[in-house]
Amino acid sequence: MLKLSSFVLLLILSLSPLSASAAPAPLKDVVAALEKGYSALQDVQADFSQKTTIAAVGREQKGGGDVMLKRPASATAMFRFNYTKPKQQIISNGKQVWFYAVDNKQVMVNSVSTMFAGGNSIALTYLTGIGHVSRDFNVTFAAEPQDKSGNYQLELTPKKPSAALSRLQLTVLADAVEQLRSSGEVKNVFPVVSSVVHDAAGNQTRIDYSRTRVNKGLSDGKFNFKIPEGVQVIKQ
Repeated sequence: MLKLSSFVLLLILSLSPLSASAAPAPLKDVVAALEKGYSALQDVQADFSQKTTIAAVGREQKGGGDVMLKRPASATAMFRFNYTKPKQQIISNGKQVWFYAVDNKQVMVNSVSTMFAGGNSIALTYLTGIGHVSRDFNVTFAAEPQDKSGNYQLELTPKKPSAALSRLQLTVLADAVEQLRSSGEVKNVFPVVSSVVHDAAGNQTRIDYSRTRVNKGLSDGKFNFKIPEGVQVIKQ
């Protein structure tokens, strides 16, 4: 089963990229577009593909599926990852987290408070978009500030590193940055094309996002999980 810390750190999502013809924006504008977009987030759905590299054995794990996330105004965020490869689900109603490995017929159950204790609490913050990049990270441009499509590439080092997160790379949609610079508004409230999470052991997980739909009014019921009959339950 793939690591939760790699998933929940960033479920930040994207729309289509802009051409690289526009003059590059300063770092402060890229960060502002990211933070301003997050402030309008209520819920999001997207497709994703994922590649995790395990440093100790030099092995890659690939996966993908769809994700749903909801950020209630006065409650902990809820999320649901439906993996088609490998076939599994990771679901939270804001209080409990369920890991359902379909082929293994196992469900691992944990509380949100335990899962995100200590330094790992930053994972929940950025999953829901209620955190602030400039507050929790030292941010710089990557060695190549823009990719071939003109999107901005950021290097983020947490001010309080944890075993789950030692470094984060984000590719931010250029269109969202230009919207902010021209109108002061950001329509793409999840303006990240991809994210790469690096943990303390040297493992890294890249997630690319597509077909993003935001603020569609997802119901709370989508974030509940009924344990199937005949499945082993492991409480942690």
